[in-house]
Amino acid sequence: MDRRQQKTRAAIFAAFSTLLAEKSYDKITVQEIIDTANVGRTTFYAHFEAKDDLLKTLCEELFGHIISSTLDCTHTHGLYSEKNAPESVFCHLLQHLQEDENNILELLSCESSELFLRYFKNSLNELVQNQFVTQNRKNNTDIPQDFLVNHISGSFVEMVLWWIKSRMKQTPEELDRYFRAVIEPIL
Repeated sequence: MDRRQQKTRAAIFAAFSTLLAEKSYDKITVQEIIDTANVGRTTFYAHFEAKDDLLKTLCEELFGHIISSTLDCTHTHGLYSEKNAPESVFCHLLQHLQEDENNILELLSCESSELFLRYFKNSLNELVQNQFVTQNRKNNTDIPQDFLVNHISGSFVEMVLWWIKSRMKQTPEELDRYFRAVIEPIL
């Protein structure tokens, strides 16, 4: 993708995020998106098939980036310039959320948050499956893996929502410690 296309996509994403902060996803029209982004209808449809495609792409980019960054501790955005990267993938993920790149926390708590929370949870499922359930499981082997993955991912999402609502008073390290204290006995 060339720089012009990247700028156009960024403008569409920014416009969409702005509109999502103001009203629910269902009430946003493609016309409002293109007006806010200052792009033409043809340009919008050259990048996205529909508003749903824009939502899916935005979520994949946001959550895909944060999950892949979490898995690759060498990709740290300067988080660890004075200290080592955390051992826990959950702590690393919380630190990325705390940085709030691309206003992800606003999207997780906006009027249309249920859409983003579903994508976030689905993105977490693979991480939880690969990092914990498949590798570290010693207890509760009679419980189906997909049940455990769903439970752990859902618990993490709910914890993040609690953290946002409590104005992120805890550090990522504290929250990671709380979360692992609850899920490690299950595994």
